[in-house]
Amino acid sequence: MKPPYRDKFLASQDNPNPEAIILGVPLDKTESFRSGTKLAPERIRKASESLETFSPTLRKDLQDIVLCDWGDIKMEESMEISLERIKEELIRAREKAFTVIIGGEHTLTLGAVRALRKSFSPLFVIEFDAHLDLRESYEGENFCHATVAKRILEEVGGSFLIQLGVRSGTREEYEISKKCLLSTPEISIPSQLRDKIRDSAVYISIDVDVLDPSCAPGTSNPDPGGYNFKELLSSLYELKSLNVVGMDVVEVSPPFDGGDITSIAAAKLIRESILLFT
Repeated sequence: MKPPYRDKFLASQDNPNPEAIILGVPLDKTESFRSGTKLAPERIRKASESLETFSPTLRKDLQDIVLCDWGDIKMEESMEISLERIKEELIRAREKAFTVIIGGEHTLTLGAVRALRKSFSPLFVIEFDAHLDLRESYEGENFCHATVAKRILEEVGGSFLIQLGVRSGTREEYEISKKCLLSTPEISIPSQLRDKIRDSAVYISIDVDVLDPSCAPGTSNPDPGGYNFKELLSSLYELKSLNVVGMDVVEVSPPFDGGDITSIAAAKLIRESILLFT
């Protein structure tokens, strides 16, 4: 696959034996408020140049890891075909190394979950998100950013879906959220629950709108009252003991991201996640 971009993520190299892989997914088909997420993978890669490769908190360096950027997955007009492409490419990448997907709208997570369900059972999904995304359909679409958690719920079952940082949804969605293992406005998982899922495979999805718009203005559906970057990062560190088999960072929208604030935040989340889970 020849990557249709010029920049690669920080410290990426060409190597047939990666320890971690970056995949870009420029998916932007169903954004309902403002679009632009298809531009996020390229912009986040560029923004990563502002960071050091070394994490002072983790005392680890990207230069000590074989990180390969495999470029962007080509999206199609059909959402179902695009999700199938995501699934196939993640299966291919996951055979080699821990993989981080850069989105792209949140619907892409469904393709990733479908891929990992082929290899891991049970599979727990942890979502950081301001929105419940548990609608049955939205604006005539069954597969979209507002229904993605409902589709994931159907894939893995309510006992395997954890939603953190949620603060927005319909009355009906809040009723459906009771089926989740955990759905909470809090951003941390109780220690007892972390212990319960410690030995199982876990996929993490970070929608940057879990952050307050003051920290992440460049997103498709900003919602006030969120968390700051340090709080989100601390919650991510708490998951270090889990068996994280893949993750994504989604919903960055560069056209609304003054000063690249959100893109840089996303790049740092990716850097720390690679160092944390590889």
